[in-house]
Amino acid sequence: MAIASRAGLPCSVSAAIAEVGSAESCLVLLENKDAETVQFSLDRIVDRFGHLAAIRDVMLGREDLPAATRQALVVKLSETLAEFVTSREWLGEDRARRITREACEKATIALAAESQEDQVRLLIRHLRESGQLTAGLILRSLLSGNTEMFEEAVADLAQVPLSRVVGILHDRRGAGFRALYDKAGLPASTFPAFREALEAMREEGFMFEPGQASRLKRRIIERTLTRCESEAPDEIGPLLTLLRRYAAEAAREEARMFCDELVSDGLIAPDPDLHAVAA
Repeated sequence: MAIASRAGLPCSVSAAIAEVGSAESCLVLLENKDAETVQFSLDRIVDRFGHLAAIRDVMLGREDLPAATRQALVVKLSETLAEFVTSREWLGEDRARRITREACEKATIALAAESQEDQVRLLIRHLRESGQLTAGLILRSLLSGNTEMFEEAVADLAQVPLSRVVGILHDRRGAGFRALYDKAGLPASTFPAFREALEAMREEGFMFEPGQASRLKRRIIERTLTRCESEAPDEIGPLLTLLRRYAAEAAREEARMFCDELVSDGLIAPDPDLHAVAA
């Protein structure tokens, strides 16, 4: 701890503390503004002590924290919350894991929407290397209108230049998308949803829904769900279930936003019960 608090601490010593130091030592290191700490060391501290609130608070307060490291902290927080509610027997383990996983995905989409292009690319790489870049997360990004994250994800998975991916995805004829989708290794069962969501995104008006690029777009989801239901074979049953869950979530978000707008405009007084109904 004495070493971690020294002024002008070089990155090599910071790396050693991050690797073998106690939680208290790492906390002192993070609070030392004169210490030189590289991303690898920050990631190592997250791996070892990201479940501790004091560590998370200090790290999230850093302006230089990369998006990938922030997302790793979100995962640690989600895991901690799931373990807490399960140990208290407030929720069953499976439901707690599902709820916290969905919350983590929402936070990841929001983080990507607020990040610069180079940070989004690094975030996508982190998600792939950590096994989080799933078809469900990529579909959520598309249904949220976050085309930048969707394009980066497909480009990374398919190992195709981003410029070519953008050209294929924005081609109104849809030429080449199925081949690109298969090259990315995404499951065949979710292809109809991606196809219909892309068509909906190309239509005028679907992009201008509330929530910017961090929240699910209700109209896009409903359009995608309707099209998939009309031609759905038995094997995409889980996909339809996922889309219905997304539609319900988007409706709740819209209700919350509507309540907030009414309050901000002074049309109604703040009422916790109103937000409870929206939830």
